[in-house]
Amino acid sequence: MTDAIELTVPNCVPYLARRGEPDPSVLVISELGGGISNRVLLVEGGSQRFVLKQSLARLRVQDDWQADRSRVFREMQSLQDAARILPAGAVPRLLWSDEANFLFAMSAARPEAENWKARLLEGRIEPAIAAQAGALLGLWIRNTWQNPEFERRYGDQTAFRQLRLDPYYRTVAARRPEVAGEVEALIEESARRRLSLVHGDWSPKNFLIAGGAVMVIDFEVVHYGDPSFDAAFCINHFLLKCFRRPGQAPALLELARVFFTWAAGLLPPAALDFFEPATARHLGALMLARVDGKSPVEYLPEAVLREAARSAAVEMIHQRPPDLETCFAIVAGRAGRL
Repeated sequence: MTDAIELTVPNCVPYLARRGEPDPSVLVISELGGGISNRVLLVEGGSQRFVLKQSLARLRVQDDWQADRSRVFREMQSLQDAARILPAGAVPRLLWSDEANFLFAMSAARPEAENWKARLLEGRIEPAIAAQAGALLGLWIRNTWQNPEFERRYGDQTAFRQLRLDPYYRTVAARRPEVAGEVEALIEESARRRLSLVHGDWSPKNFLIAGGAVMVIDFEVVHYGDPSFDAAFCINHFLLKCFRRPGQAPALLELARVFFTWAAGLLPPAALDFFEPATARHLGALMLARVDGKSPVEYLPEAVLREAARSAAVEMIHQRPPDLETCFAIVAGRAGRL
C-alpha cells in the first residue's frame, strides 16, 4: 500500500521506489497522450519498459465533467478478459495494480509503435490497418455475444453514461434542441440492446501500429450493451477527417467501408439484421457530439469546418439513415463543398 498520490512525471520515480521497484534511479519517465480522462506515463530504463495509467476524477476539458475513478478497476479486469478472446499481442498485458491510487501498470507497445490517429491526420490511408481494426471488433463482439458471465461482470453502464451518454449524447440534445427528440430516442433504442461487450472508445487514437500489426488500448468505458456503438464510434472518426482533409474524403470513406466489412464478416448471424442500420443511427449523434459536445475534436478548429460537420450530422440525425452508404453520401456532399 502507498499513500494517496496524484501521479506526475516528477513524483513517479519516488513512487516506484516506495513500491520496491529495482533501481528506480535509472528510470526515465515521460507523459503519454492519455486523452482527457487519465494520467498515462511511460516508464523506461534498464530492462524495464511499461506504462502506468491512473484515472482522473475531473476530466481535462473546459466544461465540468466528473467521472467515477473506480472505472480503472473494470479496465484492469477487461484487459485480462480481452487477452483471452483476442489474438496474442492485440492488447497490453496487466502487470500489477495499486487500487488505493486508482492506477495500474501494463506492458508498453514496441518503441517504434505509432498512433493510428496521427497517421490518418498525416494523410496516410492504410486499408490493411482498417481491416485489422474491423476484424478485432468483429472478434470482440462474436466472442462475448449473449454471454451471461460477461453480462454479469460488465452489466453496470455507469462509466458509459458518465463518459459517453452524458457528455456526448445528452449534451448535444441540450445544446441542439432541433435534434433532441431523435437523440433521446437513440439513447433509449440503444439501451435495449444488451448483446455483447462494448469497448466504448474504439477510436483510431486507441490503436498503436508496429510492424503492420495493431494493438488496441484504453478499455475504461467497457460495458455490456450495444455493439453497434463501437462500429459507429470508429467510423465517425473517418468521417470527421473528411472535413479536415476533404481531398481525401473518397479514400477515407473507402477506409470506413473496409473497416465495417471486416467487422461485419465476423459477427454472429443474429447480429446481421440490426448491426448496419444501428451503426448508421449512431453516426449522426456521434458526429454532432464531437462538434458541440463536451469533447470536440481538436482538428476542426475553423468555424467553416465545424459548421460543415455539424450540418452533415444534423442531416443524418433527421434522416434516420437505414444504411452506411446514406451517411457516406451526406458526408461526401458536405465535404465536397469545402
